[in-house]
Amino acid sequence: MADLATLRHKYDPVIRLMHSRGAAVRNVEMQGNKLLLRGEAPSNDVKNAIWDEIKKVDPTYSDLTADITVSAGQGGPAGTASAPAGSYTVKKGDTLSKISKQFYGDANAYKKIFDANRDQLKDPDKIQPGQVLRIPS
Repeated sequence: MADLATLRHKYDPVIRLMHSRGAAVRNVEMQGNKLLLRGEAPSNDVKNAIWDEIKKVDPTYSDLTADITVSAGQGGPAGTASAPAGSYTVKKGDTLSKISKQFYGDANAYKKIFDANRDQLKDPDKIQPGQVLRIPS
C-alpha cells in the first residue's frame, strides 16, 4: 500500500503543472489507499491540461482521486453569468504578464492581451479585479 510521500512524489509533475498554470491546489492528502488531489483551475483549458498530465503520469490513475474544478466565471459554476469563451476575469494580484504566462506560456506576450482590450484598458499596468478581458488566440 502506497503512502502519502510516495504518491505525492509520483504525482508531483501534476502539482507543479497546476502551480505553473495558475491553478489553486486545495488538498493533497490520503483518502483510503488513494491520493486525493483537489484543485481549482482558472479555465477549462488548464483543467484539461491537468488531466492530460495526470494521464501521462499514470493512464489508469487507479491510486488517485482527482477533483479539479474550474473557477466561477471561467467555465465553472457562476452566481449569475460566466465569462464568455476566450476571456478571463481578473483576480486580485493578477498582472497582464501573469495572465499572458498562463494562457500563452510567455509573460512578454502581455501586449497581445492589452491590444485586444484597449477599449477598457489605457495602461497595461492598471487592471482591476473583476474586469473581464478578451484573450485572443
